Amino acid sequence: MKNPWIEYQDSLNRRRLLQRSTSAISVAAMAGLMARDSVAQNAAADQLTHFAPRARRIVYLFQSGGPSHLELFDYKPGLGRRHGSELPDSIRQGQRLTGMTSGQKSFPVIAPKFNFRRAGQAGTWISELLPHTAKVMDEICLIRSVHTEAINHDPAITFIQTGSQQPGRPSLGAWLSYGLGSEAEDLPAFAVMISHGSGSDANQGLLERLWGSGFLPSSHQGIKLRSSGDAVLYLSDPPGIDRDLRRTMLDGLGKLNEQQLKQSGDPEIVTRIAQYEMAFRMQASVPDLTDLTMESAQTFKRYGDDARKPGTFAANCLLARRMLERGVRCVQLYHRGWDQHGGIPTNIPKQAHDIDQPQAALITDLKQRGMLEDTLVVWAGEFGRSVYGQGGLKVDYGRDHHGRCFSIWLAGGGIRPGIVHGETDDYGYNIVHDPVHIHDLNATILHTLGYDHKRLTFRFQGRDYRLTDVHGDVVSDVLS
Repeated sequence: MKNPWIEYQDSLNRRRLLQRSTSAISVAAMAGLMARDSVAQNAAADQLTHFAPRARRIVYLFQSGGPSHLELFDYKPGLGRRHGSELPDSIRQGQRLTGMTSGQKSFPVIAPKFNFRRAGQAGTWISELLPHTAKVMDEICLIRSVHTEAINHDPAITFIQTGSQQPGRPSLGAWLSYGLGSEAEDLPAFAVMISHGSGSDANQGLLERLWGSGFLPSSHQGIKLRSSGDAVLYLSDPPGIDRDLRRTMLDGLGKLNEQQLKQSGDPEIVTRIAQYEMAFRMQASVPDLTDLTMESAQTFKRYGDDARKPGTFAANCLLARRMLERGVRCVQLYHRGWDQHGGIPTNIPKQAHDIDQPQAALITDLKQRGMLEDTLVVWAGEFGRSVYGQGGLKVDYGRDHHGRCFSIWLAGGGIRPGIVHGETDDYGYNIVHDPVHIHDLNATILHTLGYDHKRLTFRFQGRDYRLTDVHGDVVSDVLS
């Protein structure tokens, strides 16, 4: 029988051999990753993508809570005649409802209170609540036929942002950071900002996993910028720590991390080193980025008075343009307050006022700077709202969640401007032409940025994952 002590020593030797082998591989991987980052920062986008991209960057204006397509984009003049009548079973078709309306005995049709007007050369119908957006309709591709399976907020937002209703997948921005890298050496590839709407329901929860990296390396998660205090948490040095001392500390920490990398082979250490270095560079770049004092009076007039108020949607739109100019690949703005189960006549005008002028200004600003042609602008929520009234027929009516059809719009790089894609029925309840699923939308977004959504993958737990799961088709009709 072999001596247990000798057997233990042998196992240690084997473990050390494996560790050293793994360390050698990890060092090679680290060099490869760093070389890839260097290429991502310096090479043209079409050298990194599957085919020549039409867009090099994206700004995603996400309206959290589910804005009503019936009040904003999907004009249904016949609802005026049907107001107060019962929604026919032939239209509802046994749809699965949320717990907030599943117990209702009556489902009365509610006609929108607000008028619609024609806009742009094509005469697209758009709500009177969005007069500034109406002026740039010739730049916009309006899609009225988006649909989703999710009927509650968290799975619906998670679905449109990550391609799965289940938490844990990388967000769209993280996929783009992984694929495209950053064009900026001192700013992240993916940045996020949040604004609170003026409506009464502006506190819809937003979990950080919505801009997380999932199973991708954590360096691809979105960096959230705040409207007060430090723009990025923990970015400022404490009192007594100057720039030179911070550099010395990071150099020492880097050596310790490299030693640990050789011993453990953990690839997250590579990410940690890169993140420390990015944070050091951001200490100099972020204060300049968020300083709007050099913007002209004309710019503030274009974006509106709210652009001078940190944390507003208008201010975030202006910051988004500044980030895109500086090489940030993906900027995502979340605007809360669209979950209007009641009080739509009171609250949706406030929400629309928050976003109307700034989003139109952003399109105009990008176009005047020659950036719109290679910047994709996306406007979307997680679902739409029901044509029937929640709680019955009320003057100050509300609408429940509705995933069978809703409206989003696209503009900029690779998108056909001034068109409407898709059509819903006379109730704005079901799609009758050209449906666009969430996976189709994300496949199309990736296509404009030069990616075949079936080939942008990452192997995790023995499977190749992608943003569109195992579904999705590019909506070629909306592409220029």
